[in-house]
Amino acid sequence: MMRRGIRFVALGAVVVAGLSFPGAAAVTPPQFVPRETYEAPGQLASLPDHRKLNFLCMGKGSPTVIFESGFGAGAFAWGRVQPRVAAVTRVCAYDRAGYGFSDSGPLPRDGQAIAHDLERGLAAAGIRGPYVLVAHSAGGLYARLFAARHRREVKGMVFVDSSVEHQPQRIAQLFGTTAASMDGQRRRPARCLEIAEGKGAAPTETERQGCLAGAGPGPAGLGLRPAIWKSQLSELDTLFEETSDQVDRTRGLLKDIPAIVLTASSVDGPPSPAADPGAAAWQSLHHDLATRFLRSQHRLVKSGHLMMNERPEVVAAAAIELVEQARKKR
Repeated sequence: MMRRGIRFVALGAVVVAGLSFPGAAAVTPPQFVPRETYEAPGQLASLPDHRKLNFLCMGKGSPTVIFESGFGAGAFAWGRVQPRVAAVTRVCAYDRAGYGFSDSGPLPRDGQAIAHDLERGLAAAGIRGPYVLVAHSAGGLYARLFAARHRREVKGMVFVDSSVEHQPQRIAQLFGTTAASMDGQRRRPARCLEIAEGKGAAPTETERQGCLAGAGPGPAGLGLRPAIWKSQLSELDTLFEETSDQVDRTRGLLKDIPAIVLTASSVDGPPSPAADPGAAAWQSLHHDLATRFLRSQHRLVKSGHLMMNERPEVVAAAAIELVEQARKKR
C-alpha cells in the first residue's frame, strides 16, 4: 500500500500564527507577519469588470516577488516567508478571486482565468515587473500560466512542493486510481457549500466552525458565504483537466526562466523507491518539472507539504537567490 499517496493531492490551506511584526528597518528579518495584518484588506485593485483583488505588499526593491498560494489558501499562507524576503526586496501576496477580501469571479476558475486576474490586478495596483514568482502546490500551475504571458518580465520562479499537470492521472498510472482520488480534497468545500447555501443535513456546530476557520482571514462570516466554496470547487475540478491542458500548451515557452524546484521530503536525500515508492515518484515528477527549464535546480527539503510554514527560511532563501541573480544580470 502506498501510504504517502495523499501527498500528491494535498493542496490544503495553512493558518499563520500571529506574533509581533518588527519594522521594515530591522536588521534581523522578522519571522512572522501577525495574522491581524491579513484580517483587513491591503490594497484593493479594481479590475476592468469592477471586481476587486486584494494585494498585501511590503518591502522595497526590484524585482518584485509575487506569491501564488496553493489550493484553499489566500495571502495569509505566506506570513512566515513574506517578511524575510521583504528585508531584501518588494514582496506581494494576494487573495485569488473568491478568497479573503477579493471579490469572487465568474466560473470556471481555471488557470487561465486566475492568471488573467493576476495580470490585470497587478496592472491596476501599479505593481510593475520585473517579477520573481514563488508558488506553492496548485499555485505552481497558475504561476506557469502567468509566466507564459509575461516571459520577459518574469526573472525567476520558485516552486514550493508544486502540483504538476495531470497529476492524478500520472499517479494513477503508477499506483492505481485509489491513490489518485480527489474525493478527500472535495469533501470539505462541498460540505461547506451545502452549509452556506442551506442545503443538505443541518450542520453541527463543529462543521460550522470548521467552515469559518477553513476560509482563512477575510470579511466576517466569509466561511458561510457560497462564493469561496464555489471558487475552491471550481479550481479543484479544473486543476488537473482544463488547467493542466492549458499548462501543456506552455511547453518550451518558459525554458529560459531560471527556476528552483523545492520538493518536500521526510528524509535527507533521495528515498529508496523500494522503501517509499510514493516519495520517489513524487520526486521524479518534480525532477521532470525542473527539466522544463534550462537553468534550474531541484532541491529536496526535509519538510511536509506546507513548506512555507515548516521551512520558511528555505523558501525565502530560494526567492532571494533568484532576486539577486536577476539584479546581477540587470
